[in-house]
Amino acid sequence: MAERASLDGGPRPRRRAAHAAQRGPRPPPDPEFGRLPVVDQTDTVRRLVGLHQDPRDSRRNEAHRDVTGPRRRNDSGGVGHPPVPREGERADEKPGPEADLMAREKRRRDPRGHWILLLLGALTLVGGLLLAGYAHGIVGESVQHEYTGSGSAPAAVAGGGPVVNLSDGTPKSVRAPRRTIALTFDDGPDPRWTPQILDVLRRHGAHATFFVIGAHAADHPDIVDRALREGNEIGSHTYTHIDMASSSPWRIRFELDLTQQALAGAAGIHTRLIRMPYSSVPNGLSAPEYRAAREAARQGYVVALTDQDTEDWKRPGVDKIVQAATPRKGAGAVLMLHDSGGDRTQTVQALDTLLTRLTAKGYRFTTLSQAMRLPSADVPASTLDKVTGTALIDGQRWSSRLTGWLGVLFGIAGVLTTLRLFALPLFAHIHVRRVRRERRRRRTAPHGAGNVPPPVSVIVPAYNEEVGLAATVRSLVATDYPAPIEVLIVDDGSSDDTPVIGARLEQEIANVRLIRRPNGGKPAALNTGIANASYDVLVLVDGDTVFQRDTIGNLVRPLDDPRVGAVSGNTKVANRKGLIGRWQHLEYVIGFNLDRRMFDVLECMPTVPGAIGAFRRAALASVGGLSTETLAEDTDLTMAICRAGWRVVYEETALAWTEAPSSLRQLWRQRYRWCYGTMQAMWKHKRALVERGRSGRFGRRCLPYLAIFQVALPCLAPVVDVFAVYGMFVLNPVTVVVSWVAFAAAQAAAAMYALRLDGERLTTLWVMPLQQVVYRQLMYLVVIQSLVTAVLGARLRWHVIRRTGTFSEGDPLPSRVGV
Repeated sequence: MAERASLDGGPRPRRRAAHAAQRGPRPPPDPEFGRLPVVDQTDTVRRLVGLHQDPRDSRRNEAHRDVTGPRRRNDSGGVGHPPVPREGERADEKPGPEADLMAREKRRRDPRGHWILLLLGALTLVGGLLLAGYAHGIVGESVQHEYTGSGSAPAAVAGGGPVVNLSDGTPKSVRAPRRTIALTFDDGPDPRWTPQILDVLRRHGAHATFFVIGAHAADHPDIVDRALREGNEIGSHTYTHIDMASSSPWRIRFELDLTQQALAGAAGIHTRLIRMPYSSVPNGLSAPEYRAAREAARQGYVVALTDQDTEDWKRPGVDKIVQAATPRKGAGAVLMLHDSGGDRTQTVQALDTLLTRLTAKGYRFTTLSQAMRLPSADVPASTLDKVTGTALIDGQRWSSRLTGWLGVLFGIAGVLTTLRLFALPLFAHIHVRRVRRERRRRRTAPHGAGNVPPPVSVIVPAYNEEVGLAATVRSLVATDYPAPIEVLIVDDGSSDDTPVIGARLEQEIANVRLIRRPNGGKPAALNTGIANASYDVLVLVDGDTVFQRDTIGNLVRPLDDPRVGAVSGNTKVANRKGLIGRWQHLEYVIGFNLDRRMFDVLECMPTVPGAIGAFRRAALASVGGLSTETLAEDTDLTMAICRAGWRVVYEETALAWTEAPSSLRQLWRQRYRWCYGTMQAMWKHKRALVERGRSGRFGRRCLPYLAIFQVALPCLAPVVDVFAVYGMFVLNPVTVVVSWVAFAAAQAAAAMYALRLDGERLTTLWVMPLQQVVYRQLMYLVVIQSLVTAVLGARLRWHVIRRTGTFSEGDPLPSRVGV
């Protein structure tokens, strides 16, 4: 409680002299500082603090500008700076009518039309998956029903021939003449077995009727075309092998129409023949099946049954298939065989044996229509039907390939995500062991060889931060850090009471200074603070962040190592009471901080957050200060420091409490800017991939990781999620559910470990399942929006994050970490 009370207090005016004595004489401000140009302060900052920029950096910056277009002048951190005046224009001066008109003409807004394209793409994806599922008999699949006790077909059908015409309501059936066999094959075409059967038929000079499943015909149109070219006949076996007796009339019509369209696209024909799936001999026809046959007759079909069902699908053996297919005493027959649906080796061998044996006895093997002396069942399709059928075939082929690609993508994404889930805790464990060894070493030498902590300059850029600025500054001066500190509030042209509050704090607290400047964006404000800072250890803090008493000491301690140029602190979400706050709390602890531990171990830290970071002045000098070329100035700066050869480390004990967005709209705006700025920084520093030394190691370790896990996978994740849902209902649901449960368990274990490392309570984990459903999808859309914005080259407008005054409402911090 004592620590929390200190955040609300601070030195009073009567202690001003004591603080001034501790800090020492205040260095006079640079006389040139009041005349700093509004847009670019790089030259002044270099002159004041001795910054030097390698000429190669200028070339890289120019190359970046060539790719990304004009530099954004209102880039800033979490405080929402408005656009910066152009070169030569005063901050309080309004542009003339002509300039304003030109600006409106040149201004490019955020892209909007891509959301329509994204919606169309999602609908196309879902449509393709549904088509693939339906075509392969999975979506809407119909199984065979038992019709015992439901009655039988009329006697004229049950006692008649295997080919039935019901078109005029009166059943008429015919039989095959003597020594004439109509070979029929169901369930094809199959890419393996149907060509073998066609080879046997051609070798014996025989022909057959193939009752094809429409979806299979669409998958293998070349086989259908070959069968027709070799004198065979095609009949319909529905599109997905449905049980017509248990299907509604509209479903029957739909299946038959799709099959006709598939045949039109595959071979340019329609057919008049149909064999209902699960049907057999006439006397086995039930009353429901007869009603289905009449529905098919109303659509103009002749129904084909069979005289002898070989039941070759049971694979009883070649001899039994031949025996079941051989007519008695020279009679004619319609034989039922199958060319798909499993291993048809026995069927192919039995067909060869049957043709050899019965041809020698004078049997003729022909199509069903020729055997019954009926008109040809295959008629030419219209041009429109051919076009429609071709589109159906192309769509089904595309959908089949889509499911295959998605399956591969699902596997790759699963493997990569699983590897990351296991790698992050492993690197975190390595980091913890390293930190513990370092802490034991620090007990003997708290602040380097001389045991003297360095003085610190804390820079707080502020634009319209009247709500939380006082709490931020009071928390900074209430530190237990033993060395002198100064707090520089850089008011960046605020339009609210921020400068008034800053002036009052300057009067009340001795080691607080207020610097006012025209609006120029957060990087320019930070550069101004750096130029006016008294000390060489600089702490950069957002105006909505509160430190604990030991934060500054813990944060700057790693700078004892001369190789370290910057230190990332541990940012905590203060307003975590609501659902959105808890989601962000989990993200900060599980995602950001576990990532930072890994980056620390691999020495490739991409970001020191703007909310809390410590820098060595020499490190800032080596990269030319903060750049205005990206929206993520903190990521840009950190990458530049890493490329300059400095180490950037993560200090878990340096806690800073920040106010996170409290609405989905505000969250979207913040993450949109973060993600877009990160992509800009990645593109700007892409040459690190091919450079040598520490810069190359940083580029080859960090940039591919960011590209895969922060850009590529989030963009593909919605597709993978849709495919997972599809697999749950269409493919093997057990595999999908087991995979999801295993992934969720691994993620929960990693989350528990991360919370434990940060000293957080585990009670927040109850929001994790809902986070996976809602919050994660929102973050995916943010990445997609950012990527589209970057690809189109659109200019991202600054999104102001509204502050709710978390740190001005009494006791803002949890009583302990984890609440």
